Amino acid sequence: MSKESRMKATVNQKLTEMGERERLKELLRAKLTECGWKDQMKAHCKEVIKEKGLEQITVEDLVVEVTPKGRALVPDSVKKELLHRIRTFLSQHGT
Repeated sequence: MSKESRMKATVNQKLTEMGERERLKELLRAKLTECGWKDQMKAHCKEVIKEKGLEQITVEDLVVEVTPKGRALVPDSVKKELLHRIRTFLSQHGT
């Protein structure tokens, strides 16, 4: 396991143990709903299903198809806020 992988695992474990991971997930859900991301993704999913045909697409196929656009549509302000929260948490809890 690389040093980076170990560090990610340690950070994830600390976030999970202290309940911060769940708080960050809730914040992310709220921010994505607030900025309209959820509605955009819902519309995109409907487009893809209509294009491919309901009987021709699996959930896995849909996820693969919409994930790149979903990531791209997350506003930079939301990414920055989450990163700031994680950094603050880590500085307060010494990882």
